[in-house]
Amino acid sequence: MTRRLLPGRLVLATHNPGKVVELAELLAPFGMDVVSAGSLGLPEPEETGTTFIANAELKALAAATASGLPAIADDSGLCVDALGGDPGLFSARWAGPDKDFSVAMQRVWDGVSTASKARAPTAHFICALCVAWPDGHTESFEGRVDGTLVWPPRGRNGFGYDPMFLMDGKALTFGEMPRAEKEADNHRARAFAMLVAACL
Repeated sequence: MTRRLLPGRLVLATHNPGKVVELAELLAPFGMDVVSAGSLGLPEPEETGTTFIANAELKALAAATASGLPAIADDSGLCVDALGGDPGLFSARWAGPDKDFSVAMQRVWDGVSTASKARAPTAHFICALCVAWPDGHTESFEGRVDGTLVWPPRGRNGFGYDPMFLMDGKALTFGEMPRAEKEADNHRARAFAMLVAACL
């Protein structure tokens, strides 16, 4: 049976400020007093999982165990068809130690340009969300959005690969969309809707 998440203090198991803002806004209507792993000084565990869900579970369990509070972790990435699904699980690592996503986006585009002559390379974003409790129980959910890549990147909103991703059926990249529009139906919102239906 799925475990319910009760209103109260909740750790967002991320050090990414963009994800903190997005998850905090999604959780606001549910009476959650959210605090980030970064603000608690919790270390970032090494992501050794072989799937997005495995990495989300690893991060959520680490934060829940260290804090004694329920925790939500996200593991997400951009999967590019012409690159065999890369950067995928390594999306953040492609940005290097300085987390410079202009470097990562250039690396993706260079790879696509070498691998394929398609005018609009196809890609998708995946988001896995995991809720973990200090006793080790977890609930996990995965959302996906499909789209194409654009070059040069467009827009300064969002974070990560957002400026180069154009979701199917949209005219604006995630980097151009107002945050409310992007958060209404992106990969994280889809995973979060599953989490809400099951746990909230």
